[in-house]
Amino acid sequence: MSMQFVKASALDALTLTEISKKAFDSDVQVGAPSAGGPPDYMSLPFHTQMARENHLYKLTDDGLIVGGAVLFLDKDKLYVGRIFVSPEFHRKGYGSCIMREIEAAFSDVKEIALDTPIWNVRTNAFYLKLGYVEVKRDNEFIYYSKNRG
Repeated sequence: MSMQFVKASALDALTLTEISKKAFDSDVQVGAPSAGGPPDYMSLPFHTQMARENHLYKLTDDGLIVGGAVLFLDKDKLYVGRIFVSPEFHRKGYGSCIMREIEAAFSDVKEIALDTPIWNVRTNAFYLKLGYVEVKRDNEFIYYSKNRG
């Protein structure tokens, strides 16, 4: 496997929008009340704008886009807005690869923060396995953080 995690271009936005829609809609299999996802998860204008603002990333395997991420850097803190992997590639290590690549690409940040819905057993177990620590929760989300010095 030849994997690359790089900034996505506006030309990648259509493919990443389609993957985002499929990935988040598949969450009904792991507890989502219905198909759906975070705001604008299936919006081409959103993904295009995120690419133009350098917030959209893609993971490719031998040139094929298998997943993506929306990341926001604020001084020494990185917020992972979302990561997503095409459902046909779930449970093959791509999500872990994306998170490792994010942590390596932003090795100088002091904290990486993210949140995920309470009902999503898959993502909550995933982030805990990767060493993220719950910092708070509300009625809908669990907020995680990884401090790095």
